[in-house]
Amino acid sequence: MSPRTTRIAGWALALLAIAAFASLGRWQLARMHQKQAMLDAVAATLDARIARPLSAAADPDRARDYDWAAGEGGFLPGPAVLLDNQQRDGRPGVRVYRLFQPVGAAPLLVELGWLPVPPDRAMPQVAPIEGVQRVQGLLAPPPSAGLADATPTPTAHGDLLAIRLDGAALPSRLGVDALPPRVLKLDPALPLGHARDLDVLPNTLPPEKHLGYAVQWFGLALAVLATALILTFRRRRR
Repeated sequence: MSPRTTRIAGWALALLAIAAFASLGRWQLARMHQKQAMLDAVAATLDARIARPLSAAADPDRARDYDWAAGEGGFLPGPAVLLDNQQRDGRPGVRVYRLFQPVGAAPLLVELGWLPVPPDRAMPQVAPIEGVQRVQGLLAPPPSAGLADATPTPTAHGDLLAIRLDGAALPSRLGVDALPPRVLKLDPALPLGHARDLDVLPNTLPPEKHLGYAVQWFGLALAVLATALILTFRRRRR
């Protein structure tokens, strides 16, 4: 292979690597901006705390938005939904959801908080909540778990263990026709449920982490470019 051919092949590989690293850096920046926009929207909603009816959970036009909502109703009998692989303060656990029937609106899932899971993976037993309740909290899209299998499995106590809250897989197991696209993250100030917060990015990277990864990918792209230039100039001098 001639020196010219070698140089062209080397630059082709270098440009491919630079393009790949730069693409990954741009993706990380896009994720940073997306998550920062989510946090800003939540902060604005929590600052205003203008309560909308719980029926807003079913509004398809706001399926990816955030609203403060409040209303009365009751928790329906039936299994709780335990969202698996949820950490809190470094401890493994589940987030507990129950189906709530608001007055004059469709049932929706309400996040009651987090419970720990012991090393033997014995799922906690979730007590039912009876009587009329007034609830309030943050309407938010359910946590996402990518392409994980969404089929819920029954626990020893009759609840449902799920990897993600799938609007297609859960309704039939809960005895309803459909679920709204948003869930209610229950106000931590209410004397219901378990340990909880209004964090919309649990178990995922915050914006600053994405920025750090973006800097690393762009740095690798610059390193490849610098290496290719140095090798090219050295060959020319020889």
